[in-house]
Amino acid sequence: MSAPAARRGFPIHWVGVVVEYQILGRLRVVGAERAEVVGAPKVETLLGALVCRVEEVIPAERLAYEIWGARPPRRWMAALHVHVSQLRKVLGRIGGDPDGVKDRLVTRAPGYALLLGEGDAVDAKDFHNLVCQGRSALRRDRLEEASKAFGAALALWRGPAFGDVRVGSMIAEFATWAEETRMECTELKMEVDLRMGRDRELIGPLRNLVTEHPLREAFARQLMIALCRAERPADALKVYRFIERTLDQELGVQPGRTLRELQRRILADDQDIPVGIVA
Repeated sequence: MSAPAARRGFPIHWVGVVVEYQILGRLRVVGAERAEVVGAPKVETLLGALVCRVEEVIPAERLAYEIWGARPPRRWMAALHVHVSQLRKVLGRIGGDPDGVKDRLVTRAPGYALLLGEGDAVDAKDFHNLVCQGRSALRRDRLEEASKAFGAALALWRGPAFGDVRVGSMIAEFATWAEETRMECTELKMEVDLRMGRDRELIGPLRNLVTEHPLREAFARQLMIALCRAERPADALKVYRFIERTLDQELGVQPGRTLRELQRRILADDQDIPVGIVA
């Protein structure tokens, strides 16, 4: 995410009701007393693009492309101005400060910028910070702290990033980053919890992850380790066969070296199977 507004030449000169922009699920704006989704699809896309680049000026032409693609209306600048006005009304209602909303959604050549007031937040920014905290704790071998940070990061998600917002290239790129980081965070959370000996309680969640993401071998490896530690090596080998079959059918390839080595060690009745965290 970008640097705070005050450091980018936009002095923060208002203190209103705290507003949170939530994009880790259905796009919505949450104020002190209400949460609201933006019903109009084009206004919703506009808000999504602005939140992606919060505290940055986005050129009007770039916003128009995000909303209409390669075929904008003939009077696209006027139409964009209407959508900006509609969005300001929404932010004014939620923030409880209709007169000061222009300080949040500002006009700056060559376009517009969404600024954060004191106490305002973006859930994706909080997610990123928590993942960084978890990685830092993991590097220092502070497993309980890392597990809590990764768990708090994942708890911010309410569904697919941006929900059903009409996706332009800017939103699509941001959503791809967010979803990939979510998967990485999930992998790290499971690895940390395995190291902490939470094998049996992880079997159920890991089964769901393997079913939902059979091409991500990390989840299969973690599930196999948890099953072995729960004295269920036969079930661990069934997981391997499921992944082997799925990869062959979907991609025509075999499991990676790490998963093959784990299978070999289970077949050899190796009692010392490492978890293998990479922070």
